[in-house]
Amino acid sequence: MSTPPRTGEAGPAFDVEAIRADFPALHQEVKGRPLAYLDNGATSQKPRAVIEALRDYYEQDNSNVHRGVHTLSERATAAYEGTREKVRSFLNAADSREIVFARGTTEAINLVANSFVRPRLGEGDEIVISHMEHHSNIVPWQLLCEQTGAKLRVVPIDDDGVLEIDEYLAMLGPRTRFVSMTHVANSLGTVNPVREIIEAAHAEGAPVMLDAAQSVPHIATDVQALGCDFLAFSAHKVLGPTGIGVLHGKMEHLEAMAPWQAGGDMILAVTFEKTTWNAVPYRFEAGTPNIADTIAMGVGLDYLRGLGLDRVAAFEHDLLAYATERLGAIPGVRIFGNAPDKSSILSFAIEGVHAHDVGTILDSEGVAVRTGHHCTMPVMARFEVPAMARASLAFYNTRADIDALAGGVEKVREVFRLNR
Repeated sequence: MSTPPRTGEAGPAFDVEAIRADFPALHQEVKGRPLAYLDNGATSQKPRAVIEALRDYYEQDNSNVHRGVHTLSERATAAYEGTREKVRSFLNAADSREIVFARGTTEAINLVANSFVRPRLGEGDEIVISHMEHHSNIVPWQLLCEQTGAKLRVVPIDDDGVLEIDEYLAMLGPRTRFVSMTHVANSLGTVNPVREIIEAAHAEGAPVMLDAAQSVPHIATDVQALGCDFLAFSAHKVLGPTGIGVLHGKMEHLEAMAPWQAGGDMILAVTFEKTTWNAVPYRFEAGTPNIADTIAMGVGLDYLRGLGLDRVAAFEHDLLAYATERLGAIPGVRIFGNAPDKSSILSFAIEGVHAHDVGTILDSEGVAVRTGHHCTMPVMARFEVPAMARASLAFYNTRADIDALAGGVEKVREVFRLNR
């Protein structure tokens, strides 16, 4: 097996500088220093092709979809539905009708919670999640449990941020009605053993949803190979615009689900006596859709697919290893999430310094990281910290970005006089 090119070095397989040239936002200074953008877990930067796709729609094809017979509407509809097929191919879904457009991962999870799980849930039934979940994969299930008398079961994690798989297996049983689990933990980077999780749940007759917001940008995803019943991700973390995302659902489930929201375009016929729902997936896409951003999402997926997800993963793994080594060598730095299988997230704290102060000083050095609880307050409680600083990496980052991060951390230690 050949060694992946080192991050920051141009090579025949992965020319980072050529890739960076496609991302306008990366070429700016912040506080007089070159930007080192390390907040990709919150949102990725956008290639010029995505930005141009938004402009082209509004300049040339601005029209509603599905309802018009004029040329602009036909072009807009073709591009909009073309993205549905791009997503199907990207995920290797069996049918483009299994692709539902939502505002993002959060709305997709809520759609499944209300349209699929709630009608099948009763008092004493159980939903299983993990301790490392994003709030959007905790709160909807809490609400369902409060409304139905069901119970929320939480799989613990160990000190390295690894799922306690034996505890998970022990939790599954005849009352398990649904499992919803993150593929990659957004504050720890842990890559969960999702195939094992899915197979074990299916053995108990429980469907499984994957929160893939942090995995789809970094790991090749094949929903048929995984066998998941539902999967959700957000475009803005995969080079696309904000406000649009995807729910993938097995056709058998989607066809059995009633709509969660009602309005235009999700109906076939309406009288005051009865309404007939539209076919899947349109019954779940009420109202005028987010047309421009959906089209641009497809362009972002095209760009990422063109790079090759396997090459992206190898490249980012090399960069994560370098970042872990650099920060791990600095006195007083504590790294959270040390799973053997980990994606491109590095969360850390500096002893004696609040994460928000860390982020402010790093910003003064031109380094953009996320600080706070990362919508994972139970994770903060598990590791007994109020907040973490999180550097999240992408394929357009370089070792120079990591060097700037390490230099910024040293600046924090200097400001707080931790070097004495």
